[in-house]
Amino acid sequence: MKYIIILGDGMADEPLAELGGKTPLEYAEIPNMDRIAREGRCGMLRTVPEGFEPGSDVANLSVLGYDPRTSYTGRGPLEAASMGVPLRDGEMAYRCNLVTIRDGVMEDFNAGHITSAEGAELLRDLDALLGDVRVYPGVSYRNLLVVAGADGALTTPPHDIVGQSVAEHLPRGDDAGILLDCMERSREVFADHPVNRRRLQEKKTPATGIWPWSGGEKPSLAPFAEKYGLSGGVISAVDLLNGIARLAGIEVIQVPGATGFLDTDYEAKARYAVDALDRLDFVYMHVEAPDEAGHMGSVEEKVRAIERLDEAVGIILDRPETTVAVLPDHPTPIRIKTHTAEPVPFAVLGKGKDGVPAFSEREAVKGSFGLVQAPEFLSLLFSR
Repeated sequence: MKYIIILGDGMADEPLAELGGKTPLEYAEIPNMDRIAREGRCGMLRTVPEGFEPGSDVANLSVLGYDPRTSYTGRGPLEAASMGVPLRDGEMAYRCNLVTIRDGVMEDFNAGHITSAEGAELLRDLDALLGDVRVYPGVSYRNLLVVAGADGALTTPPHDIVGQSVAEHLPRGDDAGILLDCMERSREVFADHPVNRRRLQEKKTPATGIWPWSGGEKPSLAPFAEKYGLSGGVISAVDLLNGIARLAGIEVIQVPGATGFLDTDYEAKARYAVDALDRLDFVYMHVEAPDEAGHMGSVEEKVRAIERLDEAVGIILDRPETTVAVLPDHPTPIRIKTHTAEPVPFAVLGKGKDGVPAFSEREAVKGSFGLVQAPEFLSLLFSR
């Protein structure tokens, strides 16, 4: 038997008046996900333990079987692992967004989805001024900042404060002075940078500075193959997921056309997933697009992302002798444009049938699996 999880990041939501009181999952045309629910079994999954911020880092660690209460140190070190950035003892890695702040307000947490090449150009010039602090360009607005001899700082994800004053959300704690100095230097470097001049000429959002958040030291994850006795692969365009995979000894499967945004190649991910199952026991196919649409507050884009993902699911359902699960990692409600910690719906094809007619937040509550804690989910999926 082979196993695959299809994870639509942030896919869960709330009922919306503009959708006639339906959630995006209920409103979207998703015949393939509905088939998984109708011919399989459903339940609800608690992916964020009490006391943790509802982020994709904590949620995906949980779904992959690692309890954040013992394995989570921060988002930054997971992305460092993906980028091949080694962390020495005493070093702290922070996720480092390129952002747009105007008049003290967080206008855009991703600087208009700045390109990777533009981001690398900005960070190269910033890195030259930072001394012992190092910055590493990643994908688009998602980058990394490493501080030596660090003790950590309390930080806020920039996507949580869009439209709000940043003054009350600046870093605080032991490393705050270092981070604030880096942020100030980035504002100076970016103010009249050629990259931003070009973006303004093209009527694109400029990057006005960096925003470090979710720092931590290198975590230790038990090897996936030893934990479950199976080989596994991860398909994702997001450094966070690939970092978890590398730390757990899971193969990272690169897919041309995977972008981590709305324009990602959904079908290519599905084809690569099916091909990978010819040699691996388990594949985790992660799609970021629904989450990005949620952060944008775009109902139309979220419904479209869910429907395009469902089309890709159809490719996977054609594979014989494969247990298929579909779920989000956390809700990203359109109303608030950020993550919440509520349990998410899941459906599994290949573990019996319970009569739930469709895949959605309200229908999955009726499923026979009931409420499952996410670190136990893979054991449930792999059980005979």
